[in-house]
Amino acid sequence: MDFRIEDITEEEIDRRLSVVEPLTDSVRQLVDAVIRSEVSDERLAAAKEKVDAIVADLREQQRPGSFGTRYTKEFIGMPWGNAAVGARNAVAPPLRIQRSPGRAECEMVLGAAYEGPGGCVHGGVAALMLDQLVGEAASTDGLPSFTGTLTVKYLRPTSLGPLSARAEVTGREGRKTFVHATMSDADGVTVEADAIMICPKDFVLPTGDALPPPADRRLDR
Repeated sequence: MDFRIEDITEEEIDRRLSVVEPLTDSVRQLVDAVIRSEVSDERLAAAKEKVDAIVADLREQQRPGSFGTRYTKEFIGMPWGNAAVGARNAVAPPLRIQRSPGRAECEMVLGAAYEGPGGCVHGGVAALMLDQLVGEAASTDGLPSFTGTLTVKYLRPTSLGPLSARAEVTGREGRKTFVHATMSDADGVTVEADAIMICPKDFVLPTGDALPPPADRRLDR
């Protein structure tokens, strides 16, 4: 797994986000516009040329491979390439997750880019969102947890639009954390999930150091 330490301040984090988040949001709007546009073929072809030019410009200076997961020396997380919460990833809604001990919850709006059956959220997208949320709930003590198993039960179709989701730790056993999560639309719960999250044994940071005690770090940026 690609974990990196970057020695920057919270002010520098905020500065970078102020630049990349508006760009990422514009790309999200582009994706939605492409899906739903009914302009002429000629205008679509012209739009492609403009997009290709932007892509070429951005690729002039680019890191190889993935973005990875970065932390500051104070262990503030910067998972900006993440498919659910990434500030630089237009695939992500993104989720704005609120955390409390053993709990995580969020509101989201899923539009045309997340469609499966007509007018409804793709089941895999719902699973992705809940997978992120159970990981957030399991990690509120500061220790990283990764999905061991995720069992998803679809109660009924989930309509596109405003949604809410929440996850709560239901038990712990050694390095295992058990979490229950739900996704809801305006009419109630549409999807349930139960997860077993695993904390890596003897987790070590890229610096070669073990994680400090939970009270001394913040991983929830």
